[in-house]
Amino acid sequence: MEYPVNKSDEQWRAELTDFEYYVLREKGTERAGTGEYDQEWSEGSYSCRGCGAFLFKSQTKFDAGCGWPSFYEPQADHAVVLQEDNSHGMKRVEVLCANCGSHLGHVFEDAPQTPTGDRYCINSVSIKFEEK
Repeated sequence: MEYPVNKSDEQWRAELTDFEYYVLREKGTERAGTGEYDQEWSEGSYSCRGCGAFLFKSQTKFDAGCGWPSFYEPQADHAVVLQEDNSHGMKRVEVLCANCGSHLGHVFEDAPQTPTGDRYCINSVSIKFEEK
């Protein structure tokens, strides 16, 4: 898939830390409970750490108890791309930034306490928070 922001591997490596590169570009995952935004409850917005695209509103964030920031919907239908992920012997749905294709996390249909029933389980290192 072609994304509006299209950088070479060399450019990504120069702009991201090693760990950011591992998660955003190599589809890695941070350990549960270690991310800086898991327990962030201030009002504001979350954007892609790779390109700055606006992804999630703080009003859609909830405590899923999973150890990663969780949201029940992206800020707009076009903010993320969902893609089948059959890696690691599991069947999941990967969440990618629609602007640059960076790996954000996965979405699960296991949040009946939310308006959508969805849990966008996002790596803190994949996003940046801007307080309102």
